[in-house]
Amino acid sequence: MKKRDFMSELPAFEKGHVWLVGAGPGDPGLLTLHAANAIRQADVIVYDALVNDAILDLASETVVLHYAGKRGGKPSPKQRDISLKLVDFARQNKRVLRLKGGDPFVFGRGGEEALTLVEYEVPFRIVPGISAGIGGLAYAGIPVTHRDINHSVTFLTGHDASGVVPDSVDWESVSKGSPVVVMYMAMKHWANIRDRFLAAGRSPHQPMAFVCEATTDRQRVLETTIGSSLEDLAKTDIKPPAIVVVGEAVRLRSALDWLGALDGKILEKDPLGRNITQEVG
Repeated sequence: MKKRDFMSELPAFEKGHVWLVGAGPGDPGLLTLHAANAIRQADVIVYDALVNDAILDLASETVVLHYAGKRGGKPSPKQRDISLKLVDFARQNKRVLRLKGGDPFVFGRGGEEALTLVEYEVPFRIVPGISAGIGGLAYAGIPVTHRDINHSVTFLTGHDASGVVPDSVDWESVSKGSPVVVMYMAMKHWANIRDRFLAAGRSPHQPMAFVCEATTDRQRVLETTIGSSLEDLAKTDIKPPAIVVVGEAVRLRSALDWLGALDGKILEKDPLGRNITQEVG
């Protein structure tokens, strides 16, 4: 029986089209096949600051790379200008790849860019990617859900369009009602967010972690507690980009740090204190 050649069936990237593609959390191996296919065909790649250089190396030698990264405290292009640049390239009959770290629709403003393409009647495709809030934590050995810990998880951003902690988030309700909270772009404002958690009654002893440059060879993880987090963070040189996670799920890293185990770390067999032998029997 002849095997199906799936790779040859991947869609052609047509001229004058824009693909909004998630590049995943960093490791090129976490690209989807559709993403890799798009990168190899693109005439122009408009990419963000969080896109790994190794991913851009997959592009053709003739590709035009256009940087459109936004980093806090540094000069950055305006979002509307980025969206209109996509339209401009498409009208030049280019195959335009908008490459965004993680998933384009998870705090990536991909929705805004797609709506601009609709406004100017530019054909487009959406290619989801692995969000850092899920994939980055998994690489660090922290599952966002575990049936013995949580049946829900909250994802939120640590700052709004103006660069400050968003008042639109009901921080008290999140603090009281969300067993695991995963925060994007929160490290810069962590002192403010931490105070809001504590004021809402979140225990200062609850575990949390900062996962920086997730899934890359520069990944660093700081495990701490809400109460000790500022002091512990000050002792390191850890900097954004980072995912911040609060909740009991962080305790599982002592058992699930698979990268550490590859380097010889001894993993804890039962961080939740269960009788595993009895369960297996």
